[in-house]
Amino acid sequence: MGVAVSRFRNIAYQKVAPNALAAQTQVAFQQALQFHQQGNLAQAQGLYEKILKAQPRHFDALHLSGVLAYQTKKPEKALELIGKAITISPGNATAYYNHALALRELKQLDNAVTSYNRAILLNPDFAEAYNNRGIALQELRKFDDAVASYNRAITLKPGYAEAYNNRGIALRELRLFDDAVASYDQAIALKPDYAEAYNNRGIALQELKKLDHALASYDRAITLKPDYADACYNRANALQELQRLDDAVTSYDRAIALMPCFSEAFYNRANALRKLRKLEDAAASYDKTVALKPDHAEACYNLGITLLELRQPNDAVVSYDRAIALRPDYAEAYWNKSLALLLNGDFKNGWELYEWRWSDKLPGLTKRNFPQPLWSGKESLTGKTILLHSEQGLGDTIQFCRYARSVAELCDRVILEVEPPLIGLLKELDGVADVIAKGSALPPFDYHCSLMSLPLAFQTSLDSVPCSEKYLRSNEKKLTYWAGRLGEKKKPRVGIVWSGSTKHQNDHNRSIPLADLIKKLPPHCQYVSLQKEMRDIDRSTLESNPAILHFGNELHDFTDTAALCELMDIIITVDTSVAHVAGAMGKTTWILLPFSPDWRWLLNRDDSPWYKSVKLYRQSKIGDWESVLARVGADLEKNIPRLPAKSIPNQKVTTTALTAQTQAML
Repeated sequence: MGVAVSRFRNIAYQKVAPNALAAQTQVAFQQALQFHQQGNLAQAQGLYEKILKAQPRHFDALHLSGVLAYQTKKPEKALELIGKAITISPGNATAYYNHALALRELKQLDNAVTSYNRAILLNPDFAEAYNNRGIALQELRKFDDAVASYNRAITLKPGYAEAYNNRGIALRELRLFDDAVASYDQAIALKPDYAEAYNNRGIALQELKKLDHALASYDRAITLKPDYADACYNRANALQELQRLDDAVTSYDRAIALMPCFSEAFYNRANALRKLRKLEDAAASYDKTVALKPDHAEACYNLGITLLELRQPNDAVVSYDRAIALRPDYAEAYWNKSLALLLNGDFKNGWELYEWRWSDKLPGLTKRNFPQPLWSGKESLTGKTILLHSEQGLGDTIQFCRYARSVAELCDRVILEVEPPLIGLLKELDGVADVIAKGSALPPFDYHCSLMSLPLAFQTSLDSVPCSEKYLRSNEKKLTYWAGRLGEKKKPRVGIVWSGSTKHQNDHNRSIPLADLIKKLPPHCQYVSLQKEMRDIDRSTLESNPAILHFGNELHDFTDTAALCELMDIIITVDTSVAHVAGAMGKTTWILLPFSPDWRWLLNRDDSPWYKSVKLYRQSKIGDWESVLARVGADLEKNIPRLPAKSIPNQKVTTTALTAQTQAML
């Protein structure tokens, strides 16, 4: 996120005694100078023009007319007038200095430095020229030279607080943050009410991750200058970094109240609101950013993300397209546009753009570089061997390994390379000749293709998803083992998965506390945890409910998970890898989805073209698991019959009945 800095500007005036001027002109000039010094610029300008009409080569009138033009935001006019003055008197250091100010305003930075150098050559003790020369060098990103120029200004004028402040800015750009803080401290020691130095000091402290100290510095800047919008904005950025998001939004609001056109404040405010899951407010803030700054590609992109989270994929695509128009190589926008298209069921365009995931500009995925060619679906595989390799999560691998059978129909041999925990589960996959653990030595092959590029290769549509009934099966030995481990079945068995990996970027949306899940489930079932990982927040819940079976580290790989799934009457799971295992095995599976689901589950339907045995339970509003779990509980009560009493053998088994405490929770 961006930060604002303040830079000191100084306009020097030099009162020059008139030589051989007519008495009337001399009086007019002195009066014009007095008006100028008092800030009566219109009156001063009128008198300067009157003098120049009578004496076009009047140096002081030309020079100070140029200064006045600079002050009134007319840098081109200032450059013209001061340039004429320099032609008349090329030995005047102050004129070169003010000439440089106008050049810098016009972004002619190299020329500005040249003019500052001329002023310094004429007046080696010109501290202000060194200071402002440093500013121009800094804008040219010549930070070492800028620091040297500020140092010289400070040597010439040890009490020069502004030069210390500006030196701190250059040191910060050099990532010498401790030195920058020290320079700001010196500026503040010289000028205790220096709000800009406190603000810039806060920026450097924030870079050092001393966020509490940064906040204190911003607060002091705001106390000294209550209308300091930049300090309010920077303070908000620090609060957002501290995850004090509500406080950050309040500080952004204050910055915006002070500066209604503060586009970056609207942008970062939107980022904070999005983290707070106030998505409609975030979208409005991104919209305002774009309205103020139409070329803000990042705001267009993040607006697209927010609209997608609001389940508005069409609007999201429009926003991504706008970001792409502004930045044609915007890989993240192409990638996220593909997710919006896929979520909306537009597989044709979605699969094509999905290939942007391999862009070097996208973090996370690393494209495999094999000497063998990539198979795109167009090349003949007759008599050939192809390597199919996984790329993303375990669930992705399970979902897309289904294509192995279709590929096998086109070639001589299919080799599948996957993560080690999936080897046992996938080694019997139809169409696969060999399954290799990722990282192992590979046998010879002729072509290769990522598993998640296979839908594009086969031009998959909603109506042509392969193997949607069943394509994985459990291992017989593991099935026997886990049947014995569970013991005799006395109640309908329900497998449950309530959370996924904490490393998943969307985990905060998809996972549910175990306590929230079980209190909605009817008591007449036996509940079996199908997940391996256990979070601290769920551990105490599980310990107080021993009737819920959890095997944890006994699940060595996915053959164990698959066997347990096979032994369940129904599986209730959040969107994690177990959902794919169960769906691929054709087991009755209920998947609990957040308001904005992953693209593969589409929108506005309770079934899936990928798995015929799956039923989808969706949030109707953001964060509303309560109603989802209530529907699941009611459907479970209705659809899972109680086993008749005569079918329950009178013998000891390895499971226990629900405790009274468990029944109370259920």
